[in-house]
Amino acid sequence: MAEIEKGSKAPDFKLAADDGSTVALEDLKGKKIVLYFYPKDDTPGCTTQACDLRDAMPRFEDIDAVVLGVSPDSVKSHQKFKKKFDLNFPLLADEDHKVAEAYGVWREKNNYGIKALGIVRSTFLIDEQGKVIDVWRKVKAAEHADWVAETLGA
Repeated sequence: MAEIEKGSKAPDFKLAADDGSTVALEDLKGKKIVLYFYPKDDTPGCTTQACDLRDAMPRFEDIDAVVLGVSPDSVKSHQKFKKKFDLNFPLLADEDHKVAEAYGVWREKNNYGIKALGIVRSTFLIDEQGKVIDVWRKVKAAEHADWVAETLGA
């Protein structure tokens, strides 16, 4: 499985968003992108992470950065999650986890002795030319938004 590192080209993707649109990496050239992968909508850690990013959005908008959340949940699930917590950034459906695999975040996890494949909470900061400028793996949901904003200088 590929490990995406700082300095490498971000793998292209095209995914369905919670608003019915399709979001493609190539369409976001010229903007900084915070691409974060999370395991599941409306679970405690994922909710904490999403709400922290929601609250930090003014910092990201000030520097013209786009925040995108990606999980294997459906568009319908994303719509409910977004509405319930008034999230102010797109959630993308990676139901076949192909994008998660391309970014190396679809891995075996051990949860209370049960091994299963799933998303390892990770974030990629992508520059205006589509190059990965920072990577956070196994991030802690509660500290995530501040780390990313500080790295961006926001």
